Amino acid sequence: MSQVFIALQTNEETRPIIEAIEADNPKAVVTRDPAMVRISAPGQLVIRKDTIEQNLGRDFDLQEIHINLITLSGHVDEDDETLTLHWDR
Repeated sequence: MSQVFIALQTNEETRPIIEAIEADNPKAVVTRDPAMVRISAPGQLVIRKDTIEQNLGRDFDLQEIHINLITLSGHVDEDDETLTLHWDR
């Protein structure tokens, strides 16, 4: 199964986002480098607005993720509640 991934800048804004992605994707592998965090998973990675909001303690627009986004790999499906990266769903 092909890997999908997302890479985000390492900073205080992304910490709760990364924690939310880890919580919602038990098969995800998180690789931390000095300037970025790469999160990969086999086949699919789901980013949920609700989980991020719980971690942040405030409303979150999924479009905010683009501020700290470095790159991603996979087909992107997104709506107001989730952003999903996948291959061959």
